[in-house]
Amino acid sequence: MATKRKDGTEEFSSSHTRLLKSISPFSCLDSREFEELLHLIIDKRFHKNQVVLLEEETTRYMYIVYSGRVRVVHQGTEGSERILAVHKRGDVFGEMALLDGKTAPATVIAMEECEIGLLSRNDFQKYLLKNEKVLRQLIDLLCRRLRDSLLVLKAITLTDAEQRVRSILNHLSLLHGVRDDRGVVIALRLTHRELAAYASVSRETVTRLLHRMAQQGDLEMLENRNILLKPGFADKVDLL
Repeated sequence: MATKRKDGTEEFSSSHTRLLKSISPFSCLDSREFEELLHLIIDKRFHKNQVVLLEEETTRYMYIVYSGRVRVVHQGTEGSERILAVHKRGDVFGEMALLDGKTAPATVIAMEECEIGLLSRNDFQKYLLKNEKVLRQLIDLLCRRLRDSLLVLKAITLTDAEQRVRSILNHLSLLHGVRDDRGVVIALRLTHRELAAYASVSRETVTRLLHRMAQQGDLEMLENRNILLKPGFADKVDLL
């Protein structure tokens, strides 16, 4: 049961503690350090399609996704979006802006009901940046972010629309896929419009290409908009 703080934000019970202990950069903290930091994190709920943060707010907090999913988007003219990343339960974001004090050219929007923890810049600098073990985990995290960004950049510059969509699906499977005896399930529940925004193609193109790939036996659309990439899908991807 959530309780209200004086500032109107919600303070949840210990349900998030186990998750925090398992993710970087909190997993390397000792018991005392972890307990000190735990009481500084503000927990908030966000509704579907609610803006979590705007570009000008990115230097204020580090964010921890307790539940739900958010999309990081670059908003163009006339409300158009290009998805840069999707963050799910156990992911953190916003650390780069706290390190250099510069805003990030992106807006973060809840894709469904979300619970998110906020750690202020002052507390981030006081409790995390002075810890050598945390700094190493932050470096690892930033390196993964850079690699992911380069893969997405290479994918969306492909001239062939089908290869662009295949590359994005393959990339999502590496980040968010769950392997079973059927292949790899991308359990992100992306709509055709959201996938189109990720691959920088039209929604109609995504719908047509997904139908073609399904007919070819390369993938299967499952319940709740999950996508099953069947064995051999990656072999048809030009960009790995």
